[in-house]
Amino acid sequence: MDVITQIEAYIASQAEPKRSDMQTLHQRILQLLPEGKLWFEDGKNDEGKTVSNPNIGYGNYTIQYADGSSREFYRIGLSGNTSGISVYILGIKDKSYLAQTFGSTLGKAKVTGYCIRFKKLQDINLETLEAAIRYGISGK
Repeated sequence: MDVITQIEAYIASQAEPKRSDMQTLHQRILQLLPEGKLWFEDGKNDEGKTVSNPNIGYGNYTIQYADGSSREFYRIGLSGNTSGISVYILGIKDKSYLAQTFGSTLGKAKVTGYCIRFKKLQDINLETLEAAIRYGISGK
């Protein structure tokens, strides 16, 4: 199954209203990153054991590890979870930046170093979320 089909199936598997919210976010992120690489991580490790929620990924960057190795991964992630939706903004150097810059105007969301989690789209300021995603895309 190709990545686009996996993404469509994943979004379709979500219950409403999460399905519609994720579809809206997916389309908005595609508009922000029209040439970005698409990813789908099924949340399973090499042994097939579920270790995380599935994730849709957008764009790419290179993760550098302390041992000198590296790997390519997505820059922006989208995932449905039991409490709502998570948007991941990876590769940010300052882990307090998201919360300090966007937390107070985002609405009903929990913001950590790289994750913005909320129950439903109507609980947050979508323009603020898009600004955070644009910041993540910039790679700062």
